[in-house]
Amino acid sequence: MDEQTSAEQKKHILVVDDSKDMRVLMEQLLEKAGYRVVFAEDGQTSLTQAKRYHPDLILMDLSLPDIDGWEAVGHLRKMSEFRTTPIIAVTAHVAPFDEERAMAVGCTAHIGKPFDTRVLLREVARLLTGRSIVHGT
Repeated sequence: MDEQTSAEQKKHILVVDDSKDMRVLMEQLLEKAGYRVVFAEDGQTSLTQAKRYHPDLILMDLSLPDIDGWEAVGHLRKMSEFRTTPIIAVTAHVAPFDEERAMAVGCTAHIGKPFDTRVLLREVARLLTGRSIVHGT
């Protein structure tokens, strides 16, 4: 695959996290893996950025200022253009109840923080190539 074709096929990922350190880490990790990355620092901005960029996948922290991640996912799932967009909850909420709740509001997958970067990249790649079934819709 030549460089131009590769650039045209780069998938867009929206990273939603209020931690600057986490956004920097995700940017380095995802761009190195060949993805284009856009960011939001809070739930309200995540909705604006999603509408603006129409990402192929969203990585959503659940503890956010203003609208939390749970609510942001719910809003996104009500919009027709995001009903099937893979959304991975990347969160410190790691109890079984939290994972069930994330899936119930519409997350496609759940990855606890701290996370293994290989696991995250594998899940991102799987969802971008397979378009797995979305929960909660």
